[in-house]
Amino acid sequence: MSGFSHTEHVMGTVVSFDVRAGASGDVAARQGLRRACATLHRADAVFSTWKTHSPLSRLRRREITVDEAPAEVAEVLERCASARRASGGWFDPWALSGGVDPTGLVKGWAAQRALADLRQAGVESAMVNAGGDIIVCGRPDPGRPWRVGIRHPDDAGQCLSVITVTAAVATSGTYERGAHVLDPRTRRPATGTVSATVVGPDLALADALATGLVAAGADGLENVAGLSGYSAMIVASDGASLATDGFPAAA
Repeated sequence: MSGFSHTEHVMGTVVSFDVRAGASGDVAARQGLRRACATLHRADAVFSTWKTHSPLSRLRRREITVDEAPAEVAEVLERCASARRASGGWFDPWALSGGVDPTGLVKGWAAQRALADLRQAGVESAMVNAGGDIIVCGRPDPGRPWRVGIRHPDDAGQCLSVITVTAAVATSGTYERGAHVLDPRTRRPATGTVSATVVGPDLALADALATGLVAAGADGLENVAGLSGYSAMIVASDGASLATDGFPAAA
């Protein structure tokens, strides 16, 4: 199966593509890749909290309303509201200082849209990895599924687990950026959980749930377990790991 890889620096991270062109052919697949990268840059332009004049920054300053912002803003905020309910309130972009901040969901949302661009171009098998938020389709080779390594929070060169992925997997943690996830109930940095991984059919929701689990710790696992098709694993600050039933076994 022919294919290619690509890395794109966008949204404050590196997004890597592993594309297996298959029947679509490399020309069509690369056209899809260009659209996928444009989708990511569009998301960055709309939702960046660092760019002063982005629509989200203007919304946070109350210079515009949601109705006056690009349509994607209302879509993402609706997804955030759904994720807040699904997480039992542990993921709450409205509980942060400075105004609503959907960062914990939007990267996964954008990566999933980028994969949709590839699929629309005829790509049957691909992986999009947006800084640890991963969405896949198809298989890398006939009879072989996509496998993803979950990094050990104490050692970037070591895998905590290797899992088989058929759709989405998102990991959030404190091992790279420190305690940057706030507990929405105390509005203080969450320190009890150093890593949270969620597997499921939708990357935007998995991304949000993983962020919420860093705040919730073990208390949030029940919320994930109650969602059809989703499972999770967390690593506590003392190194102990816990997982819901159905979390993919090591491959």
